[in-house]
Amino acid sequence: MVKEKMEKETQEKLMQLQLLQQRLQVFAAQKQQIQIEQIEVENALKAISNTKKPVYSLVGNIMVERSASDLKKELTSQKKEVDIKIKSIERQEKKSQDSAEEIQSQLTKLLK
Repeated sequence: MVKEKMEKETQEKLMQLQLLQQRLQVFAAQKQQIQIEQIEVENALKAISNTKKPVYSLVGNIMVERSASDLKKELTSQKKEVDIKIKSIERQEKKSQDSAEEIQSQLTKLLK
């Protein structure tokens, strides 16, 4: 009876751990995608800062000339949003990682 309960508990912990690992993989993919966006925004900001030429922005399928200061404000705002998204994912990642470590510890105790 006790052995069956321990086996069931072990299986439940293993399933929880697998779900957490899948969640961590999703977070990693999301974070990577947002980091690419962050790099693109940072590169655009650098390019705007270093040019005296007119700057353009894509609107749908066309390019529209914009003032460098307006575009810089827009990109700076976008960069802040991207930074917030990354921090949020990192917090979720940390929580999931901590939970996974706790479950691994519990499993280790159960299997001894």
